[in-house]
Amino acid sequence: MPSMYLSQFRNWFLQSPPVEWSIVQLRELLVGALRQGPVPRHVAFVMDGNRRFARSHQIETVEGHNLGFEALARILEVCYKSGVRVVTIYAFSIENFKRSKYEVDALMSMAKVKLSQLAQHGDLLDRYGASVRILGQRGLVKPDVLEAIDRVVELTSRNGEAILNVCFPYTSRDEITTAIRDTVIEYSKPIPSSLQPQRPFSEKHITHNIRSRHLSTAAARLRAHSPSSASTSDTEGSTISSSTTLHPDSPPELFIASDEPEKTPIAYPDPESITPEILDSHMFTAGTPPLELLVRTSGVERLSDFMLWQCHQDTEIVFLDCLWPEFDLWNFLPVLVEWQWRRRKSDEKEKGTNVGGSRKAQVASKLR
Repeated sequence: MPSMYLSQFRNWFLQSPPVEWSIVQLRELLVGALRQGPVPRHVAFVMDGNRRFARSHQIETVEGHNLGFEALARILEVCYKSGVRVVTIYAFSIENFKRSKYEVDALMSMAKVKLSQLAQHGDLLDRYGASVRILGQRGLVKPDVLEAIDRVVELTSRNGEAILNVCFPYTSRDEITTAIRDTVIEYSKPIPSSLQPQRPFSEKHITHNIRSRHLSTAAARLRAHSPSSASTSDTEGSTISSSTTLHPDSPPELFIASDEPEKTPIAYPDPESITPEILDSHMFTAGTPPLELLVRTSGVERLSDFMLWQCHQDTEIVFLDCLWPEFDLWNFLPVLVEWQWRRRKSDEKEKGTNVGGSRKAQVASKLR
């Protein structure tokens, strides 16, 4: 009970006009300082801890999720104001459908209402020119929720300054599976043989070269055993002249009389031309900058099937002990400052390596 009174006094004190004005000014000052340094272009959040926050504060689970959406609005403003271009949030996992029907329905209706509020004219997304993209399996969402979500996407489609990726409902394994399936479908469609790129080490190319060499060897032997002058036979009513030229890189031309029309050979894209970039173009996050910072709250240190493909060797992954409804600028600021420090250190190291390499090249050129 005393802790509840202490919390109420703290909220009253922080919401008093002088203190609130001072906090706003300090927040603006800190965000402005962040913009002076490097800022991650793409940040992702695992918004974990809403239910635990509700249990610890003895409130309804739905109210905990509601407070989580308010925390999201605060963090989005910090991100966009500091210069982050893309924010990706883990709003609803496919595995969350295993929860109670009451909680799932409440989350769906809450997402519908809160996203509509964010996209309203003059609100957060409109102020910072952010467009909404829904990443996930649309077929699992109820029609009324899907209609509201599509309305939000359409309403913000003309915003081009920033992006809000809402993973809903989503798992990374499902995203990777979908990308591979789409790639297989694309590479199963025939293309004109003239558009098929030739690989120097493809099975077809190797077979073609082996056959050409065998044919050129046979032609050389034939010329060695044949007389130097071409033989001609003057038979009444007919004259036959034959000559054959074999090139090592091309098989001999065969002329076969046939009444059947010439068929164009069917060619397919080469599977060995599939690269990580090809798969990346089929991911839900295609066209967005590489993920540079991933933050998960609640103290749980796992990714929970989120952004597994997008995490790479330069992605900073940070786990925080605070619950998501408590997450604000004061929790996020140290994360951004540390990211900036690591990035500056990495850039200085890379610059030093380039300078050292250029000096070695200059010394080597002088010695020559």
